[in-house]
Amino acid sequence: MGDILDKIAKNVRFYRLKRGMTQERLAKKAGLSRGYISQIEHAKINLYLSTLVKLAKRLGVRPKNLVK
Repeated sequence: MGDILDKIAKNVRFYRLKRGMTQERLAKKAGLSRGYISQIEHAKINLYLSTLVKLAKRLGVRPKNLVK
């Protein structure tokens, strides 16, 4: 499970930075807290599929791009 969380963490951070977003801005756009985004980017928590889809939408990518 750690491998997939590490991939998601890396990809969320990559696409967030690519779009020039702070964790705060992404959190606000996705209806999440900045702390939650930080935990995702550090692979500290499991996230729901619905959250993954929401993040992908706000980052302008397909959900599969966050897990590959």
